[in-house]
Amino acid sequence: MTSPETPMASSTPTEPATDAVPNFAAPPRDFPIQRGCPFAPPAEYDALRNHDPVARVTLPTKKEAWVVARYDDVRELLSDPRVSADIRRPNFPALGEGEQEAGARFRPFIRTDAPEHTKYRRMLLPVFTVRRVRAMRPAVQARVDEIVDGMLAAGGPVDFVSAYANAVSTSVICELLGIPRDNLEFFRDVTRISGSRHSTAEQVAEALGGLFGLLGELIAERREEPRDDLISQLVTDHLVPGNVTMEQLLSTLGITINAGRETTTSMIALSTLLLLDKPELLAELRSDPSLMPAAVDEFLRVLSVADSIPLRVAAEDIELSGRTIPADDGVIALLAGANHDPEQFDDPQRVDFHRTDNHHVAFGYGVHQCVGQHLARLELEVALETLIRRVPTLRIEGERDEVAVKHDSATFGLEELMVTW
Repeated sequence: MTSPETPMASSTPTEPATDAVPNFAAPPRDFPIQRGCPFAPPAEYDALRNHDPVARVTLPTKKEAWVVARYDDVRELLSDPRVSADIRRPNFPALGEGEQEAGARFRPFIRTDAPEHTKYRRMLLPVFTVRRVRAMRPAVQARVDEIVDGMLAAGGPVDFVSAYANAVSTSVICELLGIPRDNLEFFRDVTRISGSRHSTAEQVAEALGGLFGLLGELIAERREEPRDDLISQLVTDHLVPGNVTMEQLLSTLGITINAGRETTTSMIALSTLLLLDKPELLAELRSDPSLMPAAVDEFLRVLSVADSIPLRVAAEDIELSGRTIPADDGVIALLAGANHDPEQFDDPQRVDFHRTDNHHVAFGYGVHQCVGQHLARLELEVALETLIRRVPTLRIEGERDEVAVKHDSATFGLEELMVTW
């Protein structure tokens, strides 16, 4: 799947909702917009969909860009071949100070276009197929049980984000790649710095440099003694034959770790907080565990933690909802806006485990749709089901309004959630 946001107070509509395109002279709003509730997008997204579905905004970098809030427009934008994800483009709508400079240097494949993006995606796809991920379930279950055992043995209160959510997501991705799990917080720290909208390019480079140093040592080991893990597979099939350089492999592994663990950590923590806030939903899952896959998809839709990850640049003029986005302008597809569009989802704020045709865009859409989505679903299903079954008395420690929320990260989530049982 990001900085202090300024609330878009001026966007609250005073006239009846209309699809009319607003005055082009209206001043750009500040973006991003802070959530008022951790389980819903900013309330201002409703005003955008109704009055200004393709809106001009000012980013923390002082650049201007467009945001797209309607479900149909988001899907159209993300599947349009005239839209570029190349972070090197001058008007790429980076939301952090150091994001674009560091991204242009390290070239994560999610910030590239075809054929370059296609090359790296094809390298990873065989590992993340439905069949391969399904075969991972016993190993994921064993690891999650181990984490619960340790948490229960240590006793509460604990920070749930660190002790469980991050432990699950980071352990699974490390095991898949073949990385030792002896310092799970190291990976969280790397993502905290590289994903922060406050970090400079130098700070991002330093954090990624530490990660790449670790990965470089493992790559050297796997050259000599391959194992049954993703690093060995990529070294043997792609690095040794010369299909990729060492720098390209490091970048691919780095973004796989950062993106894979951060979004899943956020989803496990936020989904758990939502269940603790809404005991009727918790009771429903306890009474019918078979609802868990549908519940996970509903959590993904409702929470939309990767809301503003799809950053793009229009390579040509593009028209959406009656407004033209000029060529070379930056544009952001608001996944939370799309996933809460009442034209697509009935009563979108309601958490409904029986919702049919839940075609959300929490993993993006089009050629850049998340390559690891099947693994993410598996982790969420196992993590939440095991927690509900094995820690039935889980509860928040302290005051509910003291739960620390992250507003300055590329992925929305919780900084800390103190719990006991």
